[in-house]
Amino acid sequence: MREDVGISRRSMLKALPVAAVLVAASERILAPSWAAAATASFPQPAVRAPRSAARASRPGSGRPGAVLDQTLDVRFTDTHVPGYGTVTTRTYNGTIPGPTLRVCAGDTLRLTQVNGLPPNRPYDGNHNHPHRENSFNLHTHGLHVSPSGKADNILREFTPRTADEVEAGAPEPEYLTVIDIPADHPAGTYWYHPHVHGATAGQIAGGMTGVVIVEGDVDEVPEIAAAADLVVCINELKLKDGRVPDFTADNSLTGTPSTFTVNGEVNPTLVLRPGEVQRWRLVAATGFTTLSLQVAGGDAELTMHQIAKDGVTFPAPVATELLLLAPGNRADVLVRGGGAGTYELRAKGVSAPLMTVEVAGKAVKPPMELPATLPQGKPFLDEGDIANPDADRTVVFHVDPGVFDKPFANAYRLLGSHPTSAADPEGDLTRDPAYGLFDPENVNHTLKLGTVERWTLRTDDTAPGFHHSFHLHTNHVLVTHRNGERLDPPVWQDTVDLAGGKPGDTVTLLVAYEDFPGRTVLHCHQLQHEDLGMMQLVDYAKPRRPGRPGLSDRPLPIDR
Repeated sequence: MREDVGISRRSMLKALPVAAVLVAASERILAPSWAAAATASFPQPAVRAPRSAARASRPGSGRPGAVLDQTLDVRFTDTHVPGYGTVTTRTYNGTIPGPTLRVCAGDTLRLTQVNGLPPNRPYDGNHNHPHRENSFNLHTHGLHVSPSGKADNILREFTPRTADEVEAGAPEPEYLTVIDIPADHPAGTYWYHPHVHGATAGQIAGGMTGVVIVEGDVDEVPEIAAAADLVVCINELKLKDGRVPDFTADNSLTGTPSTFTVNGEVNPTLVLRPGEVQRWRLVAATGFTTLSLQVAGGDAELTMHQIAKDGVTFPAPVATELLLLAPGNRADVLVRGGGAGTYELRAKGVSAPLMTVEVAGKAVKPPMELPATLPQGKPFLDEGDIANPDADRTVVFHVDPGVFDKPFANAYRLLGSHPTSAADPEGDLTRDPAYGLFDPENVNHTLKLGTVERWTLRTDDTAPGFHHSFHLHTNHVLVTHRNGERLDPPVWQDTVDLAGGKPGDTVTLLVAYEDFPGRTVLHCHQLQHEDLGMMQLVDYAKPRRPGRPGLSDRPLPIDR
């Protein structure tokens, strides 16, 4: 059922200037002081934050919370991408990426989304094939918030007008998302994007993404507060003749060369003074390619001092020259300018630089300092926290190539301890049309709130260049081992990369199911794989009440 929340504008918006796009009365466009030290020519997404006066009492939070009231207008727009040209894609508010939403723990996101897209084409085929291309919803990737109701609920569908409604001149529908951010939420970098099954890959391939920043304790560390704070949002666009090709076959998107942009431009230039420290919020708002990043120029490199992964602050900075970001990952890094010269942010296997870094200008003397310690974003778990040591869960990423009729011949399956059952358990499972594929009526994992479990992830793909990435909604996971080797310290993530090989990667993690009941998903964040069935349904269940056996086993309603 459509969830109209008001009457919207009917007129087609064509690539409106950022400053003029649908700014709600309860917000402001910031002219951020944290970017003042960076070159004015380096692009930054528009920033939306609550006005200080727009505050609401938050029961139980211990502090007043602000409300960020923002409209996200979604439609096809003709957008100029510097370094590429004009593209026609689905966007938020006419830009790639959409506006950055900047909030604090305890605040509320109140997002009105206008669906100005054309009607969906009729479809009655396989639900694990692309369809509903002009429906969307909203996923706030990495935020620990409710997956139910009108919050981070990816089981909703924001449909466009039907053809009859367009003919009758009906208003474009609007949909409301309200997300309460817990008062103890980790400060860090997150992002938002649509998540309707069957439409996600094509929409993100057109740049329909945006960044979420939760401010907090790490921002007050003196060495970090002194640094320019810059969003570096990397989009992977799939464009043919300035448009995203229709996802009509296995290779429609993966066979289209990727155009990488940073904050909506191809290879923009960032100026960094010798001795200056900048904070880069690296966001892999990509759907297909794992990025192995380094900043190099000639024989020199700039060290990245990583302070956070996927929105969770490290106990201390970690110096690295090579940084791996799977689709969906984020990393906050501090970079200090060294010798003057030209450097490039490059990704292994990507022919062109993602951005150019010019170390130039008057040196900062003495050089800006780097912090020695950080306010750790989340306490670690350990094996002693596991509720049932004998009940490990396993997820195996498995592909059966060429087993179905074209145009979608490959089967992208999630196997392991809780796969979707086969249509014919006695038949050829490599050709089974249901085994290990997403079933929206089948709960693969019932996860009891208040417990901790161990999971093992692995891929049985043998090609080293073939990556999957595991993403569990609502709760971060603590990666403790990779390929049998213990990580010291372990790392909190919400998206975990798995590379193929002989053998492919194996990862062990711990996860605590906390705070929020409801149904959501886990899936591969190589988004073509997700749209073609590499996804499972998860139910975060409340503990049974005394004297009420079986209560936690009752299915929770799905709010569409």
